Amino acid sequence: MVAGVAVLVLALLGGLGAWFYARNLNNDLARTDPFSEITGGRPAKPVEGALNILLVGSDSRDPDAPVDQSSKWRADTIIVMHIPSDHKQAYLVSIPRDLYVPIPESAGAECGSGQRGKINAAFAFGGLPLAVRTVECFTDVRLDHVMAIDFAGFKQVTDALGGVDLKVERTITSIHKPYRTFTKGVNHMDGAEALDWIRQRKQFPDGDFARMRHQQEFLRALMDKAASTGTLTNPKKLHDFLQSVTDAVTVDQGFSLMDMAVQFRNLRGENLTFVTSPHVGSQTINGESVVVSDREKALAMYRAMAGDTMADWVKANQKPAAGDGG
Repeated sequence: MVAGVAVLVLALLGGLGAWFYARNLNNDLARTDPFSEITGGRPAKPVEGALNILLVGSDSRDPDAPVDQSSKWRADTIIVMHIPSDHKQAYLVSIPRDLYVPIPESAGAECGSGQRGKINAAFAFGGLPLAVRTVECFTDVRLDHVMAIDFAGFKQVTDALGGVDLKVERTITSIHKPYRTFTKGVNHMDGAEALDWIRQRKQFPDGDFARMRHQQEFLRALMDKAASTGTLTNPKKLHDFLQSVTDAVTVDQGFSLMDMAVQFRNLRGENLTFVTSPHVGSQTINGESVVVSDREKALAMYRAMAGDTMADWVKANQKPAAGDGG
């Protein structure tokens, strides 16, 4: 989305040459087909109207591991991004990676055909196709596009923007080498520091939920920095940013950067609402700690998403000061 906003501005400033540049960026995006097993080739959905996009943020010890099948990839972040038909807002629903859900036997199997497990296991077992099928079965929301984000690649994205400012709510020491200290207050972070910060969870009372909150704050800060005048008016910074984004993501076959740029050109950080999929907290099931969904609240929220009435749901359910909607 951020890349789309920047590409549009670049195209408006540069004319035909910039259009070719944007097309080349679109062609440079890594592609996969996460829908083929689900429907035998899902018909392309026009960019007009409401859209639901699955964002999977992941890390891999093997950067060449495929995202469309079982591999060493693991989903650390799962977000369903709902964009209403008026394209003036975006609602990003974070799904806890340990949420206990039914996982179908395969991407082409019926819902309820498999066993229950942590939702991020679907990505590890069957790549993006099984992740899509599992999320659609759990939410009963049709996904129109998929974007897999390699968080390791976001180090370059952040550095291309000159770093981001993130709020640290308590002073902690990272559990990862080189054991950085994050001091309470607003911290300016480069790519390595930001990536380290959003991976922390054990030092916080709410554990993985704190990590989800920090990831949300990071994405908002990244979007605001990318859409800032300082980025859009600096050709080199803009190019470095766009190139680093295309290097860090994999999208479905029908994803068009140019279409996204035109339709979502007005989206900024203040237009984003972050929500966490309703849950009742952690429980131990079959010897492992999992997050249990609040069935009634989750059902109501995902019905609102499917019916394009998320604004009404958020107004009725989101706490005024809450950043994560939990």
